[in-house]
Amino acid sequence: MSENIGNGRPAATVVIVRDMPAAPPHILMMERAASMVFASGALVFPGGAVDPADRALAEALGLDGDVDDIAARIAAIRETLEESGLGIGFDNVLGEAQLTDMRAALADGASLAEVVRAHKLRLALDRLVPFSRWHPAVAEHVTRIFDTRFYLARAPSGQDASVDATENVRLFWSAAQDTIRRCDAGDGRIIFPTRRNLERLALFGSFEAMAAHAASIPVEMVRPWIEERAGERYLCIPDHLGYPVTSEPLGRVRRG
Repeated sequence: MSENIGNGRPAATVVIVRDMPAAPPHILMMERAASMVFASGALVFPGGAVDPADRALAEALGLDGDVDDIAARIAAIRETLEESGLGIGFDNVLGEAQLTDMRAALADGASLAEVVRAHKLRLALDRLVPFSRWHPAVAEHVTRIFDTRFYLARAPSGQDASVDATENVRLFWSAAQDTIRRCDAGDGRIIFPTRRNLERLALFGSFEAMAAHAASIPVEMVRPWIEERAGERYLCIPDHLGYPVTSEPLGRVRRG
């Protein structure tokens, strides 16, 4: 591992899972706009960078635990609402009109703390289940480096997701393996961490099974590295973190 590891910007991503009767669970995927600097045109889970206001709210809540983790959960809730219109991580029943107002307020520059106060909301941060944490250890061809925490969340009932038409241009619900097949057939592109996480998620038949698996494996920083095997370079990750595929030829890898 000869590459230097820089300080990645804190970020959060949430895998939103909707159980399906007699079928694999569906996961919300969104296609990033081609104009985006990071992962342009790629299929991703909702998420983004942790803003200073997210961390300020995390500190103001005064909860026990890692403030970085709390701030990331707040960012995941905010980004999901901004990007898809779904209200996850709230201990309230949210109607369509209220969600529209909340989303518009965020788009106008309000912080999540301001939205929470204005709508008299209660956060339920424990509804986000820690799943993994990725920090690229390679700088080659990576436009931006993020220290990203991944969470699982159950899809809220009675809510419909919709594109924001700025950061994302398409969204859909799909089983994890179906999304991989879609991309392999040319209808979409996924970057290395997304593919590895979809492969892992495809092993399980319900949100509860995914959450139980996540709880059974302590979250460690996943820092991919490059190694040479029989004259070919591979991008690799550790083999003890629950991922069924832990390497891929570098020539086939799509990164941000």
